[in-house]
Amino acid sequence: MAEFDAARGSLTLKLVYYGPALSGKTTNLMRLHDLLSPDLKGEIMTLETQNDRTLFFDLLPLGFRAPSGLLVKVKLFTVPGQVAHDGTRKAVLSRADGVVFVADSQCTQGLNNAESFQNLEENARRVGLDFERLPLVVQFNKRDLPDIVPEAELRQRWGSAPWPLSFASALTGVGVQETFHRLLERVYDALDGQFALRQAHGLGRDDFVAALADRASGG
Repeated sequence: MAEFDAARGSLTLKLVYYGPALSGKTTNLMRLHDLLSPDLKGEIMTLETQNDRTLFFDLLPLGFRAPSGLLVKVKLFTVPGQVAHDGTRKAVLSRADGVVFVADSQCTQGLNNAESFQNLEENARRVGLDFERLPLVVQFNKRDLPDIVPEAELRQRWGSAPWPLSFASALTGVGVQETFHRLLERVYDALDGQFALRQAHGLGRDDFVAALADRASGG
């Protein structure tokens, strides 16, 4: 959940990239980092675990001020995908304001994707998040590989789901910013009701997204 510091006039958001092992969560964050201009980059800290890694991407330099003076800051995390690290996944997911679920588009990865998504739902409930209201974007990554599930088939499968779909190749950077953009839109919609971003701080949805997305493109 967003951390509001009235004394400092700041709002800090936590966004998490979740998904099965090797689906491209870390690569997504690396590509976002590549898109930042040098003076805007935060530190990337990787915590190594056996056969996997979890990554903390500090985006505090992406902070911007709303017309009211409120400072909005963002932290991005990935979770380790290996089954053995479920405790770490729960800890990282705790108090998240939004989630990107990174699925592997390869035809052989359907079961892993399904089990990981179920794990996301279960862990969200375990750490006290309302899964039905949690801002969530589903990204199908690795679209550059040959043996992948066709986009039309994925759209049909997920057609009744309430979450927007994104298609990406994080290795090349395709779709990475678009996924981030969609998540920011949903996060804003959830936060506006809680913190009156538009009414109390003069911060509209488009301005909120653009302030972060522009910086994520080196603007």
